[in-house]
Parts: sequence; C-alpha cells; structure tokens
Amino acid sequence: MKVWRFIFDQLKKDISVTLLYVLDSQGSSPGRKGFIMAVNEQGLFEGTIGGGIMEVKMIELAKSRMEKGEKLPIIKEQYHDKWHRRNQSGLICSGNQKVAFIPLSQNDITVISAIINRTDTIYLQLSNHGGLQISPIKKIKKQEIRSETDFDCIISINRPKTIHIFGAGHVGLALAQQMSILDYKVIQYDDRPDLSTLQKNKYAHEIKLINYQNLAQVIDFHSADTVVIVSFSYRTDKLILKQLYTQPFAYIGMMGSEHKIATLKKELAQEGISTIALNHVFAPIGLNMYSKTAAEIAVSIAAQIILETNKKLPTGRNYQV
Repeated sequence: MKVWRFIFDQLKKDISVTLLYVLDSQGSSPGRKGFIMAVNEQGLFEGTIGGGIMEVKMIELAKSRMEKGEKLPIIKEQYHDKWHRRNQSGLICSGNQKVAFIPLSQNDITVISAIINRTDTIYLQLSNHGGLQISPIKKIKKQEIRSETDFDCIISINRPKTIHIFGAGHVGLALAQQMSILDYKVIQYDDRPDLSTLQKNKYAHEIKLINYQNLAQVIDFHSADTVVIVSFSYRTDKLILKQLYTQPFAYIGMMGSEHKIATLKKELAQEGISTIALNHVFAPIGLNMYSKTAAEIAVSIAAQIILETNKKLPTGRNYQV
C-alpha cells in the first residue's frame, strides 16, 4: 500500500515516477514475484525489488530513463550469478528475476487511486503499448514476454492485508504500530471512548468505538483477514471470541496466560463449545520468545502472524502485494 500511495503523491505533484514490478523469479532470487517499488525522477523510492547492488542499478536505470523522457515500458531480466554474459545483477545468490519498468504520469492517477481504494483483488494489464491499465480479465493468464520491449501480462494486486485488533490498550497500541510497519491496514476496536492509549493511536487506519455485544452488525470481515483479541478483560475477550471463532479468518489469536486460556476453554466447553472447535485459535497468542513488555508482545504476535501467513506460500518464494 505504501508504494501505491507514494506513486499517487508523486503524480499529484506532477513528478515523474516509474513502477518496478517483479513479473517472475526463479531459484534464490532476492526479488520475488510480486515485489514492487516506485522510483521518482529525483531517485527517491518506496518499496523493494530485492535490494543489494542489483536494486541500486535498477533505480539508476529508472532514473536515467525518466531523465531522457522515455515513456515506453520495458522488461529487464537479471541473473544472480557470474555465468551469464548479459544481464548480470551483480549478486551471486543464484536464480533470476524479470522486472517490468512502467513509466507513469498524471494520466495514471485514476488507476492508482483505484488500486489504493480497492476492497478486493484487482487485476492489472502491463504491456509495452498500454502501460498500466485495469484489466477486465478476472484471472491470470500466461505472460507473453516476446522481448524486452514487447510484452503483455496480467497481474493481480491482492486486497490490502488487513488486521482487526480488538482492544486499544498498551498491547493493542504497540501491535497497531508494528503491523502498520508491516504494511497492514490496521482497524482498531474498543468500547472505551476515554481510553488514553486510544487517543495516542496514530497508527491505525480506522478506529472504531463499538459495543462488543453484536460484532456481526458493526464489522465487515473477509476470510483473508487477521484477527487479534487483546481487550482489557477476561469477560470481553470471551465475548469477542465466542462471536468470531467460527469465522474463516486467515489467522485468529487471543492474548492471555496459560491459566486464563485453560479456564476459558473449560468454561466454553461447559457452554457447548469444544476444545477441538478452538484448535485453530492461537491462544496464548504469539511466538514463545519470553516477551514481557507491550512492544515485545507485539513483536511476538507479529512474528507468529508472519510465520502462519508465509508458510502457506510454496517455499516462501511466491509473493503478491
């Protein structure tokens, strides 16, 4: 999301900017399929296509093309070894990647705005003749890369990664900060309007004061979303969990000590909710890294979310924004 907002801000100021998108990657390439970055005409950038000397060279190439006024998109293949005579990236990690360079102008603001405001996956057409366009085709077709200057590809930009944090106390605030760094859309919930940490929260994209009694009526969820329950009391944690544990979230977790979680599961079992039905809930939440402070707990939760999300990707090498 940060890359698209950077592009939007530059274009609004009438500053030239180039989108770099990794169309494909093989082997141990540091730049994985779906990585993006944007470079403006001064060389300022947001995002990454893999880092290292290869990225430095690609930034300079993008800047040079803008200085020359070149408007046509191109594709550059980079090999991360010493064996290829052409297109060596300067890295030796092995593998290779194809990077599309898409020059953008104020004419592209509408497309960029649609990407920023998307609520679901959006499909884009990248081509040497049409630049960047929203595609009517709702699927990924085989890339047609005929040469460096002749190509036609459909790519998907996934819906924004979204985390729903129930509780805006110390841990909720620290987690909002941590997840915003990870480029999540952060939606924070609490039922205490005068909470001091709520007033300090500059990291959440949305802050909602709600009644925890009926979440279905006030919250819009998606199966790809992440849910974290860190409210201020056992009673509210239990109330929230009972309403959400049946939903097909990508991740759901609840904070609490071993004793608290055991007590909760025992009570829920007496109410007809079996322990098996709660197996997918991470409770106690977070990786066991002996965290003590709110900031450390937030790191442990974020690390567990990353682990659970990335392990579903084949070898961790297929990545989409």
